[in-house]
Amino acid sequence: MLKRKYKTRSDKGVLRGHSEKSQTDQILKHMQEGYGITPITALNNYGCFRLAAVIFNLKKEGYNIKTTIVKDDDKKFARYKLEQKYELKF
Repeated sequence: MLKRKYKTRSDKGVLRGHSEKSQTDQILKHMQEGYGITPITALNNYGCFRLAAVIFNLKKEGYNIKTTIVKDDDKKFARYKLEQKYELKF
């Protein structure tokens, strides 16, 4: 059985082997700007049908992403937000 290798991001934040405008890079930039993202936002803004898969891969790369389940009437969906690391300066 072959072990699958996952692509990793370069220092620039661009997934190696992909263009700078990949859905993953656009979604990561969206979250790095401080915005949360939902599946409908990902679909409308970036054409991404599988946001959960993108988030899974980003988490695997080490990004700290918080998932919140939102209930709206009889609908439930996930909202993802990148947890920023804060440095305390004295």
